[in-house]
Amino acid sequence: MKRSIFFAISVLIVVVSTGDLFAGAPFNNLEGVGGVAFNPLAYLADSKGENSHYKIGNADIIGKPRFGGWYVSLDKVKVDWTTVGVADTFFKRLELSYGYETIAQDNATTKRKNNLGAKLLLLPENAFDNKFLPAVSAGSIFKHTSNVGLGVEASGVDFYLVATKLITQLPRPVLLSGGVLSTKAKVTGVFGFDKDRRETGFANIDVVLPLDLIVGFEYKRGARFSDFKNANYWDAHIAWTANKNLSLILAYVDAGDYKSSKVTGLGNGVVLSAQYAF
Repeated sequence: MKRSIFFAISVLIVVVSTGDLFAGAPFNNLEGVGGVAFNPLAYLADSKGENSHYKIGNADIIGKPRFGGWYVSLDKVKVDWTTVGVADTFFKRLELSYGYETIAQDNATTKRKNNLGAKLLLLPENAFDNKFLPAVSAGSIFKHTSNVGLGVEASGVDFYLVATKLITQLPRPVLLSGGVLSTKAKVTGVFGFDKDRRETGFANIDVVLPLDLIVGFEYKRGARFSDFKNANYWDAHIAWTANKNLSLILAYVDAGDYKSSKVTGLGNGVVLSAQYAF
Protein backbone atom coordinates (compact mmCIF):
# COMPACT_ATOMS: atom_id res chain seq x y z
CA MET A 1 0.00 0.00 0.00
CA LYS A 2 2.82 2.43 0.84
CA ARG A 3 4.40 1.78 -2.57
CA SER A 4 1.12 2.65 -4.34
CA ILE A 5 0.72 5.85 -2.33
CA PHE A 6 4.30 6.84 -3.26
CA PHE A 7 3.48 6.18 -6.93
CA ALA A 8 0.36 8.36 -6.76
CA ILE A 9 2.27 11.22 -5.15
CA SER A 10 4.94 10.88 -7.84
CA VAL A 11 2.27 11.26 -10.54
CA LEU A 12 1.08 14.49 -8.92
CA ILE A 13 4.63 15.83 -8.71
CA VAL A 14 5.20 15.14 -12.41
CA VAL A 15 1.97 16.93 -13.31
CA VAL A 16 2.65 19.98 -11.16
CA SER A 17 6.19 20.32 -12.46
CA THR A 18 5.15 20.15 -16.12
CA GLY A 19 5.34 23.41 -18.02
CA ASP A 20 2.89 25.03 -20.40
CA LEU A 21 -0.35 23.02 -20.18
CA PHE A 22 -4.03 23.42 -20.87
CA ALA A 23 -6.48 21.65 -18.57
CA GLY A 24 -10.22 21.10 -18.65
CA ALA A 25 -12.90 18.51 -19.29
CA PRO A 26 -13.00 15.89 -20.55
CA PHE A 27 -10.39 14.35 -18.31
CA ASN A 28 -8.52 11.11 -18.95
CA ASN A 29 -10.66 8.70 -16.97
CA LEU A 30 -9.47 5.63 -15.07
CA GLU A 31 -9.05 3.74 -18.35
CA GLY A 32 -7.41 6.64 -20.21
CA VAL A 33 -10.51 7.61 -22.21
CA GLY A 34 -11.73 11.21 -22.38
CA GLY A 35 -14.42 11.37 -19.69
CA VAL A 36 -14.70 11.83 -15.93
CA ALA A 37 -13.76 8.99 -13.53
CA PHE A 38 -15.67 5.85 -14.63
CA ASN A 39 -17.53 7.06 -17.67
CA PRO A 40 -16.61 8.43 -21.09
CA LEU A 41 -17.97 11.73 -22.36
CA ALA A 42 -18.93 12.37 -25.97
CA TYR A 43 -16.35 15.16 -26.03
CA LEU A 44 -12.95 14.25 -27.40
CA ALA A 45 -9.80 14.69 -25.31
CA ASP A 46 -8.93 17.57 -27.60
CA SER A 47 -6.40 20.26 -26.71
CA LYS A 48 -7.68 23.81 -26.99
CA GLY A 49 -6.08 27.14 -27.63
CA GLU A 50 -4.02 28.65 -30.38
CA ASN A 51 -1.52 26.38 -32.11
CA SER A 52 -2.86 23.32 -30.28
CA HIS A 53 -3.02 21.21 -33.45
CA TYR A 54 -0.48 20.21 -36.06
CA LYS A 55 -1.85 21.27 -39.43
CA ILE A 56 -1.29 20.44 -43.05
CA GLY A 57 -2.59 23.45 -44.91
CA ASN A 58 -5.82 24.40 -43.18
CA ALA A 59 -6.55 20.84 -42.03
CA ASP A 60 -6.14 19.94 -38.34
CA ILE A 61 -4.24 16.64 -38.30
CA ILE A 62 -3.29 15.90 -34.70
CA GLY A 63 -3.79 17.68 -31.41
CA LYS A 64 -1.45 17.88 -28.47
CA PRO A 65 -1.84 14.93 -26.06
CA ARG A 66 -3.57 15.02 -22.71
CA PHE A 67 -2.50 13.07 -19.62
CA GLY A 68 -4.18 12.02 -16.38
CA GLY A 69 -3.20 10.18 -13.24
CA TRP A 70 -5.56 8.64 -10.66
CA TYR A 71 -5.19 7.16 -7.21
CA VAL A 72 -8.10 5.28 -5.62
CA SER A 73 -7.96 4.02 -2.03
CA LEU A 74 -10.60 1.39 -1.21
CA ASP A 75 -9.77 0.88 2.42
CA LYS A 76 -12.54 -1.62 3.22
CA VAL A 77 -11.01 -4.19 0.88
CA LYS A 78 -7.39 -3.01 1.30
CA VAL A 79 -7.01 -2.00 -2.37
CA ASP A 80 -4.77 0.69 -3.80
CA TRP A 81 -5.70 1.44 -7.41
CA THR A 82 -3.36 3.64 -9.47
CA THR A 83 -3.71 4.56 -13.13
CA VAL A 84 -2.06 6.71 -15.76
CA GLY A 85 -3.57 7.54 -19.12
CA VAL A 86 -2.90 9.48 -22.30
CA ALA A 87 -5.23 10.48 -25.13
CA ASP A 88 -4.87 12.41 -28.36
CA THR A 89 -7.26 13.56 -31.07
CA PHE A 90 -6.83 13.20 -34.82
CA PHE A 91 -8.66 15.31 -37.42
CA LYS A 92 -10.85 16.66 -34.56
CA ARG A 93 -12.96 13.52 -34.99
CA LEU A 94 -11.06 10.53 -33.63
CA GLU A 95 -9.68 10.09 -30.11
CA LEU A 96 -7.12 7.38 -29.43
CA SER A 97 -6.19 6.58 -25.84
CA TYR A 98 -4.14 4.30 -23.66
CA GLY A 99 -4.54 3.60 -19.96
CA TYR A 100 -2.44 1.51 -17.59
CA GLU A 101 -3.86 0.36 -14.25
CA THR A 102 -2.24 -1.29 -11.24
CA ILE A 103 -4.56 -2.85 -8.66
CA ALA A 104 -2.72 -3.85 -5.50
CA GLN A 105 -4.46 -5.62 -2.62
CA ASP A 106 -2.93 -6.70 0.66
CA ASN A 107 -2.00 -10.42 0.62
CA ALA A 108 -3.06 -10.81 -3.03
CA THR A 109 -1.35 -10.89 -6.40
CA THR A 110 -1.12 -7.45 -8.00
CA LYS A 111 -3.18 -7.12 -11.16
CA ARG A 112 -2.15 -4.99 -14.13
CA LYS A 113 -4.59 -3.86 -16.77
CA ASN A 114 -3.96 -2.30 -20.18
CA ASN A 115 -6.65 -0.36 -22.06
CA LEU A 116 -6.58 0.75 -25.70
CA GLY A 117 -9.42 3.10 -26.60
CA ALA A 118 -10.87 4.63 -29.78
CA LYS A 119 -13.70 7.18 -29.81
CA LEU A 120 -15.32 8.64 -32.93
CA LEU A 121 -17.26 11.91 -32.75
CA LEU A 122 -20.41 11.21 -34.76
CA LEU A 123 -22.17 14.53 -34.12
CA PRO A 124 -20.47 17.70 -32.84
CA GLU A 125 -22.26 19.67 -30.15
CA ASN A 126 -24.63 22.34 -31.55
CA ALA A 127 -24.32 20.88 -35.05
CA PHE A 128 -26.36 22.44 -37.87
CA ASP A 129 -26.48 25.67 -35.82
CA ASN A 130 -28.86 23.97 -33.40
CA LYS A 131 -27.90 24.97 -29.84
CA PHE A 132 -29.95 22.12 -28.36
CA LEU A 133 -28.11 19.24 -30.01
CA PRO A 134 -25.66 17.27 -27.84
CA ALA A 135 -22.35 15.88 -28.95
CA VAL A 136 -22.67 12.17 -29.78
CA SER A 137 -19.77 9.72 -29.92
CA ALA A 138 -19.27 5.98 -30.28
CA GLY A 139 -16.26 4.19 -28.87
CA SER A 140 -14.55 0.97 -27.95
CA ILE A 141 -11.97 -0.06 -25.34
CA PHE A 142 -9.84 -3.17 -25.71
CA LYS A 143 -8.76 -4.42 -22.27
CA HIS A 144 -6.25 -7.01 -21.11
CA THR A 145 -5.66 -7.95 -17.47
CA SER A 146 -2.88 -10.03 -15.93
CA ASN A 147 -3.39 -12.67 -13.22
CA VAL A 148 -7.14 -13.06 -13.68
CA GLY A 149 -7.13 -16.72 -12.64
CA LEU A 150 -8.84 -19.75 -14.15
CA GLY A 151 -12.29 -19.88 -15.68
CA VAL A 152 -12.38 -16.32 -17.06
CA GLU A 153 -10.98 -14.62 -20.13
CA ALA A 154 -8.02 -12.24 -19.77
CA SER A 155 -9.13 -9.89 -22.57
CA GLY A 156 -12.34 -8.24 -23.67
CA VAL A 157 -13.75 -5.26 -25.56
CA ASP A 158 -16.23 -2.64 -24.35
CA PHE A 159 -18.44 -0.73 -26.81
CA TYR A 160 -20.35 2.42 -25.92
CA LEU A 161 -22.54 5.18 -27.33
CA VAL A 162 -22.67 8.45 -25.39
CA ALA A 163 -24.31 11.89 -25.70
CA THR A 164 -23.04 14.99 -23.86
CA LYS A 165 -24.47 18.53 -23.64
CA LEU A 166 -23.31 21.68 -21.89
CA ILE A 167 -26.38 23.69 -20.91
CA THR A 168 -25.50 27.39 -20.73
CA GLN A 169 -28.99 28.85 -20.36
CA LEU A 170 -29.08 28.23 -16.58
CA PRO A 171 -27.59 30.51 -13.88
CA ARG A 172 -24.50 28.27 -13.92
CA PRO A 173 -23.37 26.03 -16.81
CA VAL A 174 -24.46 22.40 -16.35
CA LEU A 175 -22.92 19.43 -18.14
CA LEU A 176 -25.22 16.45 -18.74
CA SER A 177 -24.04 13.16 -20.21
CA GLY A 178 -25.44 9.67 -20.58
CA GLY A 179 -24.84 6.54 -22.57
CA VAL A 180 -25.14 2.82 -23.13
CA LEU A 181 -22.29 0.38 -22.51
CA SER A 182 -21.89 -3.15 -23.92
CA THR A 183 -19.37 -5.14 -21.91
CA LYS A 184 -18.04 -8.53 -20.80
CA ALA A 185 -16.00 -7.03 -17.96
CA LYS A 186 -16.08 -8.18 -14.36
CA VAL A 187 -15.26 -5.17 -12.17
CA THR A 188 -14.20 -3.22 -15.31
CA GLY A 189 -12.07 -6.24 -16.26
CA VAL A 190 -9.98 -6.43 -13.09
CA PHE A 191 -11.48 -9.89 -12.43
CA GLY A 192 -11.38 -10.84 -16.09
CA PHE A 193 -14.11 -11.08 -18.70
CA ASP A 194 -17.24 -13.19 -19.07
CA LYS A 195 -18.03 -15.31 -22.11
CA ASP A 196 -21.33 -13.43 -22.50
CA ARG A 197 -21.98 -9.77 -23.20
CA ARG A 198 -24.37 -7.48 -21.35
CA GLU A 199 -25.66 -3.94 -21.92
CA THR A 200 -25.92 -1.35 -19.17
CA GLY A 201 -26.11 2.42 -18.70
CA PHE A 202 -24.17 5.33 -17.25
CA ALA A 203 -24.69 9.04 -16.62
CA ASN A 204 -22.94 12.19 -15.41
CA ILE A 205 -23.93 15.65 -14.20
CA ASP A 206 -21.49 18.48 -13.46
CA VAL A 207 -22.04 22.11 -12.51
CA VAL A 208 -19.48 24.81 -13.23
CA LEU A 209 -19.14 27.10 -10.21
CA PRO A 210 -17.26 30.34 -9.53
CA LEU A 211 -13.65 30.20 -8.32
CA ASP A 212 -12.77 27.72 -11.09
CA LEU A 213 -14.61 24.86 -9.36
CA ILE A 214 -16.66 22.04 -10.87
CA VAL A 215 -18.83 19.77 -8.74
CA GLY A 216 -20.51 16.68 -10.04
CA PHE A 217 -21.93 13.20 -9.71
CA GLU A 218 -21.56 10.14 -11.89
CA TYR A 219 -23.24 6.77 -11.94
CA LYS A 220 -22.54 3.47 -13.65
CA ARG A 221 -24.91 0.54 -13.44
CA GLY A 222 -23.12 -2.78 -12.96
CA ALA A 223 -23.47 -5.35 -15.71
CA ARG A 224 -25.06 -8.58 -14.46
CA PHE A 225 -23.90 -11.92 -15.86
CA SER A 226 -25.34 -15.32 -15.04
CA ASP A 227 -22.48 -16.19 -12.66
CA PHE A 228 -21.20 -12.74 -11.70
CA LYS A 229 -23.04 -9.56 -10.72
CA ASN A 230 -21.16 -6.26 -10.90
CA ALA A 231 -22.16 -3.70 -8.29
CA ASN A 232 -23.44 -0.28 -9.24
CA TYR A 233 -20.80 2.47 -8.94
CA TRP A 234 -21.20 6.14 -8.14
CA ASP A 235 -19.02 9.01 -7.11
CA ALA A 236 -19.37 12.62 -6.01
CA HIS A 237 -16.47 14.81 -7.07
CA ILE A 238 -15.08 18.31 -7.03
CA ALA A 239 -12.54 19.54 -9.57
CA TRP A 240 -10.45 22.67 -9.30
CA THR A 241 -8.92 24.26 -12.36
CA ALA A 242 -5.87 25.69 -10.63
CA ASN A 243 -5.04 27.68 -13.74
CA LYS A 244 -5.53 27.25 -17.47
CA ASN A 245 -2.89 24.55 -17.29
CA LEU A 246 -3.87 22.17 -14.51
CA SER A 247 -6.91 20.47 -12.96
CA LEU A 248 -7.02 18.57 -9.67
CA ILE A 249 -9.89 16.28 -8.64
CA LEU A 250 -11.05 14.98 -5.28
CA ALA A 251 -13.87 12.43 -5.10
CA TYR A 252 -15.73 10.06 -2.81
CA VAL A 253 -16.51 6.77 -4.53
CA ASP A 254 -18.93 3.99 -3.67
CA ALA A 255 -18.06 0.82 -5.58
CA GLY A 256 -20.73 -1.38 -4.03
CA ASP A 257 -21.25 -3.32 -0.81
CA TYR A 258 -18.16 -5.46 -0.29
CA LYS A 259 -20.09 -7.69 2.14
CA SER A 260 -22.91 -8.43 -0.30
CA SER A 261 -23.59 -12.01 -1.35
CA LYS A 262 -25.55 -10.83 -4.40
CA VAL A 263 -23.12 -8.46 -6.13
CA THR A 264 -19.34 -8.03 -6.20
CA GLY A 265 -18.61 -4.70 -4.57
CA LEU A 266 -15.34 -3.08 -3.53
CA GLY A 267 -16.63 -0.76 -0.81
CA ASN A 268 -16.09 2.97 -0.66
CA GLY A 269 -13.06 5.19 -0.65
CA VAL A 270 -11.23 8.36 -1.65
CA VAL A 271 -10.11 9.31 -5.14
CA LEU A 272 -7.40 11.79 -6.18
CA SER A 273 -6.52 12.84 -9.70
CA ALA A 274 -4.30 15.29 -11.57
CA GLN A 275 -4.94 16.14 -15.21
CA TYR A 276 -3.08 18.09 -17.86
CA ALA A 277 -2.65 18.55 -21.57
CA PHE A 278 0.15 20.09 -23.61
